[in-house]
Amino acid sequence: MIQVTPKAVAKIREAFAREGVSGGGLRLGVLGGGCSGLTYQFKYDPKQRPTDQVFEFGDVRIFVDPKSMLYLDGMTLDYKESLMYSGFAFDNPHAKKSCGCGTSFSA
Repeated sequence: MIQVTPKAVAKIREAFAREGVSGGGLRLGVLGGGCSGLTYQFKYDPKQRPTDQVFEFGDVRIFVDPKSMLYLDGMTLDYKESLMYSGFAFDNPHAKKSCGCGTSFSA
C-alpha cells in the first residue's frame, strides 16, 4: 500500500492541470542509480500497464510496477513547504539511508 497526503494529491493535480494532461496518472517507481544506489522515478504516464498496482486518491491515480512495489510498499508521499525547501518528500520505511536531496536511497 502507498499513501499520498492530501497536500501531495493537490500538488499532483496542479501539475497535471498546468501541463494540460488528462487521464493517465503518476508513475512512481524505483530505478538503479543516484548517490545512494536507488532513485525514485516520478513522472506522468498516459496509461497504466497490465501488471501495475493502481492507487486512487480522488481523481489522482498512482501507477506502481511490481518490482518497484517491493521498495515502495508502505511509503507515504507528501508535499512539504518551508523557507528552505518546497517539494515532494518520500517517507519510505524500506530506505536504510538516503542522500541529502531526498530522491536517492539504499534499501
